[in-house]
Amino acid sequence: MSEATDSYDVVVLGGGSGGYATALRAGSLGLTVAVVEQDKVGGTCLHRGCIPTKALLHAGEVADAAREAAQFGVRASLDGIDMAGVNKYKDGVVTRLYKGLQSTLAARGGITTIEGTGRLVAPDTVDVDGRRVTGRHVVLATGSYSKSLPGLAVDGDRVITSEHALSLDRLPERAVILGGGVIGVEFASAWRSFGVDVTIVEALPRLVAAEDEDVSKAVERAFRRRGIGYVTGSPFTGVEKTTDGVRVSVEGGTTFDADVLLVAVGRGPVTADLGFEQLGLTMDRGYVPTDERLRTNLPGVYAVGDIVPGLQLAHRGFQQGIFVAEDIAGLAPRPIDETGIPRVTYCEPEVASVGLTETAARERYGADGVETLTYNLGANGKSQILKTQGFVKLVRASDGPVVGIHMVGSRVGELIGEAQLIYNWEAFPSDVAPFVHMHPTQNEALGEAHMALAGKPLHVHS
Repeated sequence: MSEATDSYDVVVLGGGSGGYATALRAGSLGLTVAVVEQDKVGGTCLHRGCIPTKALLHAGEVADAAREAAQFGVRASLDGIDMAGVNKYKDGVVTRLYKGLQSTLAARGGITTIEGTGRLVAPDTVDVDGRRVTGRHVVLATGSYSKSLPGLAVDGDRVITSEHALSLDRLPERAVILGGGVIGVEFASAWRSFGVDVTIVEALPRLVAAEDEDVSKAVERAFRRRGIGYVTGSPFTGVEKTTDGVRVSVEGGTTFDADVLLVAVGRGPVTADLGFEQLGLTMDRGYVPTDERLRTNLPGVYAVGDIVPGLQLAHRGFQQGIFVAEDIAGLAPRPIDETGIPRVTYCEPEVASVGLTETAARERYGADGVETLTYNLGANGKSQILKTQGFVKLVRASDGPVVGIHMVGSRVGELIGEAQLIYNWEAFPSDVAPFVHMHPTQNEALGEAHMALAGKPLHVHS
């Protein structure tokens, strides 16, 4: 028998990036909010995704710095990788952020966090282990899970997902990574920095295939230099366990032996058995389609984050949560332009982009309706200091604004802030060219690229 019903302005099912952002913004607007979470607030990003993987990548960066110190005139050596120490550092970062988020939610008036398994039983009601929680509006923010392929069983030992990879107490000597997207190349980069012999298997024609084609080429060149093996255009056909590991097969009969297979083929929406379909919620392959205001077909029910078709990025879900809270409060926020959401892949070298790829721009504006310019980081002083290679590539609608910015190189993820402003404010190259960029910084490369595209080049570009 159900307990007495709790009533709120907003009930959020899921406490990840999209869910807690909805709650925090709604609470600041004076709305009462219930956040239903069966695990820990913070979701995949904080506990099993963005934060721990980037901590792992930074530890790898430190290892590379020690290994390569001689090129900077510093006598140092890498004695080895202490995975217990790496995990302690990584988990410490996660714990501090988790405690901070808990405190923030507790301190914000009007927000109640309810621990338990929630299920949608009516457009305005979530059942949490027998407790009925109702809201004038319900926001679905149930997140995503690591996908596998049909017939490929993950055992958590020799065949693992990113969640398992983040809790390894020892490093494999050899690893095959199935998938050359963001997750795959980030783990390949971190593991290679730790000394693991890594091979990526990708069915698509290139690594990081969602990025501009020139970006893929640059990443592939850098990975070859780093000793990261990869095969592209090679669909996976099977895996068998061997005496001491796994043997991975790809189309054409090629096999790869390794200690472990990391399955990094993307993430799927967590929507099964939550009551969505039973209530008539429109679904598409497990995802929850919405209109531009993130409303589902059920009155009063919104969806945010990884369950909404599109980019599966924590900051996308976070901004969607803020948008929904403001929409519920009657502030009429402007719909989010998905193309204007920045994207960063934290491998070495980093990849950062916003807007359209060159191919997408030509599809939109016509083959002759696009200009591009590539500024090589070899002309940038700070990039020389860092000993990094890469570029800033601009894609412009002819005689119009910059519609795509694509960057490759160490630390270029830190440049994405200005890049997204350029795209989202529909800036022309001539608008950006007069800006004064600090010297010596990699940020100068962004400025000089726009100067060149505005007809005022200081260096030779392509």
